[in-house]
Amino acid sequence: MKYLYFSAPWCGPCRQYGPVMERVGQTVPVQKVNVDENQQLAMEYSVRSVPTVILIDESGKEFARHVGVKDGQLLVEQYNNFNNA
Repeated sequence: MKYLYFSAPWCGPCRQYGPVMERVGQTVPVQKVNVDENQQLAMEYSVRSVPTVILIDESGKEFARHVGVKDGQLLVEQYNNFNNA
């Protein structure tokens, strides 16, 4: 499992959330996705606003989605709950 972190360089909340996601990425797998450079992947996951964080498994199946700025510890706990289930 890993998180896809959809963001954009022009997005103020994304710039604010970036350091949080970097800390989360030190504990659990996070793949940062620039929506401007990866429009196809953003469309595949129906990302309508940024920041959006989606928890997926190895096959790409979505298990959880968060839109907007969230607490990093919540994401780590959620990852651990799904990964240990």
